[in-house]
Amino acid sequence: MQREFENIDSSGKWQNLYNDIRNQAIEYPYKIAKLPMNRNLNRYRDVSPYDHSRVKLENSDNDYINASLVAVKEAERAYILSQGPLRNTCGHFWLMIWEQGSKAVIMLNRVIEKGSEKCAQYWPTAGELQMSFTDTGFVVRLLSEEDQSHYTIRVLELENTKTGESREIYHFHYTTWPDFGVPESPASFLNFLFKVRESGSLGPEHGPSVVHCSAGIGRSGTFALVDTCLVLMDRSKSSSSVDIQKVLLGMREYRMGLIQTPDQLRFSYMSIIEGAKLILTNTSAEQNSLVDLFRDDLEPDLRPPTPPPRPPTPPPRPPLNDHRPNGPCLAPRPGTEDHNSTGESHSHSAADNSVQLRKRHREERIASTAQMVQQMKQKLTDSEKKQEKWQSWRPILLNLGAGAALVVGVLFWMYFQ
Repeated sequence: MQREFENIDSSGKWQNLYNDIRNQAIEYPYKIAKLPMNRNLNRYRDVSPYDHSRVKLENSDNDYINASLVAVKEAERAYILSQGPLRNTCGHFWLMIWEQGSKAVIMLNRVIEKGSEKCAQYWPTAGELQMSFTDTGFVVRLLSEEDQSHYTIRVLELENTKTGESREIYHFHYTTWPDFGVPESPASFLNFLFKVRESGSLGPEHGPSVVHCSAGIGRSGTFALVDTCLVLMDRSKSSSSVDIQKVLLGMREYRMGLIQTPDQLRFSYMSIIEGAKLILTNTSAEQNSLVDLFRDDLEPDLRPPTPPPRPPTPPPRPPLNDHRPNGPCLAPRPGTEDHNSTGESHSHSAADNSVQLRKRHREERIASTAQMVQQMKQKLTDSEKKQEKWQSWRPILLNLGAGAALVVGVLFWMYFQ
């Protein structure tokens, strides 16, 4: 796969590959989306869900919403790829999430991009804390919000006012992905993808996660393609066993136009190649080192505060909340519990030494794999520089060629005069 990427990259044939995929994709009917009653429910006139794979609302007078169920049986993955909600479809959006049993919403765009509204504000901000959608009978509350350099993770409470039932929903918001463009690097995107995976929201035991950008085909298609290919590679333990083009064409049978530009296609290949190096690493130590290295580029290495000593008689533990999107709380790892002993100061000293030891081991792992990862990135950078150098010399060479042809033509004309 690495060799295939380098061959396409060095020859500048991403546009050709993108055109081939677009020409091979089969288009299916989408008559429901074009009904007069549904026209104002579509953000873009040229992006519609196919009739056979569209998500149907159950408890609504009109069952239409611009969203498609994309399923990949081999990977046991299912996604709902949706347009960014319009102001008049936010209630429908939350109704779909409720009825489909989704555990997470993955948002890959900003509300405002280049001065235009790409998506309605369908979740409460820190200032409002709560939003009500009376047309479908839902209330959404903001429970927590965690900001990172490239993304924000929110926990929302979705309440069905008709039944009184509530659920917690994860909202993963990638905030630095430009429209029709690609993220700064595969590292930041893969870090985001692994955060989503850690929540367990993409597993087959839950309803399909909702993935959306503005149209629900470009950035959303990139996310679904990269995640699916990495799942397939992890199962086969080989990167060469997965045909990325075939996977993308299969996903395009469920929603039109997935991957909107050659740059998004190229970025998908880059992310899959880098992600495969993480998940197919032979030893867990090397894998952890690579994951740490990706995260170190994005998150500060802060030492956690020292936990307070346990009381002599701990209070009874409350029951676990199994309805959280990430499942019940995990038991602490062996060797990390506080010890109640007569030597209190000795316990704190041992804990400090343990922290320092773990930190030193982590630094050694990072140092041992930094060179390898740098070589990976250097290969991609070199290919990009070659392409840029050719692009800069190309007009000069064309002008020289045209000038030479003109001189030859003039000399030829003078000779025969």
